[in-house]
Amino acid sequence: MTALDRRLAVLGGLAGLGGCAAQPTRPKTGLAVEDVPPPLAPVRAHKDRLFDITVCLRPFRAQGPRLDTEMLGDTLVVHNYGHGGSGWSLSWGSAEIAVGKAMARGPREIAVIGCGALGLTAAITAQRAGAAVTIYCKDLLQQARSARATGGWTPDSRIALTSAAGPQFGALWEQMARTSWKTYRSYLGLPGDPVRFSDRYNLSDIPFAEAHEKAESLNTMGFAGYMDRIADITAKPQELPPGATPFPVAHVRRSETLQFNIHDYGHQLLMDFYAMGGKVERREFHAPAEMGQLREKVVINCTGYGARALWKDDSIVPVRGQIAWLIPQPEVNYGFFYRDVSVLSRSDGIVVQALEGGDLKGYNDDHEVVDRGEADRAVAVIEELYSRFT
Repeated sequence: MTALDRRLAVLGGLAGLGGCAAQPTRPKTGLAVEDVPPPLAPVRAHKDRLFDITVCLRPFRAQGPRLDTEMLGDTLVVHNYGHGGSGWSLSWGSAEIAVGKAMARGPREIAVIGCGALGLTAAITAQRAGAAVTIYCKDLLQQARSARATGGWTPDSRIALTSAAGPQFGALWEQMARTSWKTYRSYLGLPGDPVRFSDRYNLSDIPFAEAHEKAESLNTMGFAGYMDRIADITAKPQELPPGATPFPVAHVRRSETLQFNIHDYGHQLLMDFYAMGGKVERREFHAPAEMGQLREKVVINCTGYGARALWKDDSIVPVRGQIAWLIPQPEVNYGFFYRDVSVLSRSDGIVVQALEGGDLKGYNDDHEVVDRGEADRAVAVIEELYSRFT
């Protein structure tokens, strides 16, 4: 027998052993093998592990984001603000609309006001369209309110009121959501995981139908919901049978969604902007007329909540949001919602939010100060949950 014959015989024997090997079997939970949740590392939820608490004000507009234009002398201003809790999620789609209006005049230079989620994506989109871009801002991203966001894909989070936005807004929202979703595809898999998918678990002590009715009863203002319009591109929630996860609750749903590790993602956006020749100039504006004094005659206004004072825009309503930060745990690669507390593990910390009251939580509250008691209560809910793990 030649050496080649011996190797072929060995391979054949291994193939035969493979046929006799134990095949994957359906777990006792009844789930298909590929749907069995992986082991879930517990969050070390203790108050002494809180290393930061941050607060931001989201710019909510009942009619939806402001995306119109106006003239300041010979300067065209394109507005791009007022996205509520959906700024990061809709930023690329919103940028495409704003930049399309800005480029209609064929400018060689464009000024972008603001260095948050909307400002950075508008600036990069304008660069890709062929314009030289300078960002004028009071605060860089690290100090901007956008840096204090949760980092979840929430494209219709307090984006509008159904009655004020009207039926036509749904199509515009869908355009922004689909454009953003597609653009985020190019940021998946980069070093630092600036954008990634993660599992989310919705935990409930009561049937989900009852929990949904309770949540709907809190939506007394009629906040709009549009997720059904993009159901074809987002994973459907899966109700898991008892025992499929270690969570000690009666009802568990799992879904998969995008999340933004905002510090990594923000650095990536800034590097992209600088790599294409972008410039940043620290400058604070006190009146719209000052924008008309810039050398650029096309300006994209991405001032977020700051537009309320700068433009005297009383249509912007503050929605206060507080995040409690637990020390990062790389082994925790999932998020969950339980008893009005949201938890999301990011590379820069574990985000904990108290969300009692639903979408009305923080509505019309402009107190940008830390509430330690709120943070402690939220962490206590998580701590109690894990104390019941078996």
